[in-house]
Amino acid sequence: MAHPKESFLLGDCIAHMNSLPEKSVDLIFADPPYNLQLGGDLLRPDNSKVDAVDDHWDQFASFEAYDSFTKDWLAAARRVLKDDGAIWVIGSYHNIFRVGNSLQNLGFWILNDIVWRKSNPMPNFKGTRFTNAHETLIWASKGVGNRRYTFNYDAMKAFNDDTQMRSDWTLPLCTGEERIKGADGLKLHPTQKPESLLFRVILSSSKPGDVILDPFFGTGVTGAVAKKLGRSFIGIEREENYLAAAKARIAGVIPTSAEDLEVMGSKRSEPRVPFGAIIEQGLLSPGDVLYCPKGKRTAKVRADGSLAAGALTGSIHKMGAMMENAPACNGWTYWRFKTDRGLTSIDVLRAQVRAGIAA
Repeated sequence: MAHPKESFLLGDCIAHMNSLPEKSVDLIFADPPYNLQLGGDLLRPDNSKVDAVDDHWDQFASFEAYDSFTKDWLAAARRVLKDDGAIWVIGSYHNIFRVGNSLQNLGFWILNDIVWRKSNPMPNFKGTRFTNAHETLIWASKGVGNRRYTFNYDAMKAFNDDTQMRSDWTLPLCTGEERIKGADGLKLHPTQKPESLLFRVILSSSKPGDVILDPFFGTGVTGAVAKKLGRSFIGIEREENYLAAAKARIAGVIPTSAEDLEVMGSKRSEPRVPFGAIIEQGLLSPGDVLYCPKGKRTAKVRADGSLAAGALTGSIHKMGAMMENAPACNGWTYWRFKTDRGLTSIDVLRAQVRAGIAA
């Protein structure tokens, strides 16, 4: 059964997930109750009250009750997740360690924990602790053997100015016009997440057309970003006022064109090209000299696709590692050949062969 592009479900997330087809969801983003255990009102230095999370949906009778709820919703989520799917769960120090324990006990395989470092955190008004300036996201695949999960590594590297993206993300809290207001002009939801956070999550770990499930939909940030990025979504929310706000918000989102949703492809998904094919196609010849990145070390190409430097012989990868006294080396990015414009990476020759395969 195919899911509609936009699905809004009012009610209990466990019941709704158990009614969905098994293995029908590509990605799950969950922002569950944090069970904050606040001890009374939180006051600013001027004695004004901080609008903290004191809603009934965040209150549990005990840690055992919270753990039982966590296990039940995660089990339901695991059932609807495809074998090559993944889940993201966000939380604070109040709950994320308990959630992580349940994830592992249910068979999920943790891929990363991401630290969202808030650039504008709320101060610790009492001055009794460090300012709580971050939240943690756990990213997990369905199981240890499920290695086909989506990770748009090259896209995220391009997104990050050609630098490998790290597991600490500095982003501001949701403020200003992005913050959804109620009829009284005050913030409608106490823990509304910024769209920038969901943009990274969805861009990094899903593909256009994928179905994204959010079992704690709130004011619909997951749906808004999913629609913007050409993904389908299922949003489950038990509070009618939150779901109504989410519907109104998402109705105003303009989807990105399919052409503009294309992202950098991963070399891992491209056809494998052995170095011997470069010689076979005449792009290099036996006896040609290859150079290390700085041009100080050299090796000669041999007819079988191996390299030789004095008594040393081996593949482009093995020879690169030996030249640098390193445990491993990517020979494609290490070795250069000489052109009229100087030293050029042999990886451009691999690209030429791949282009011919794709033609």
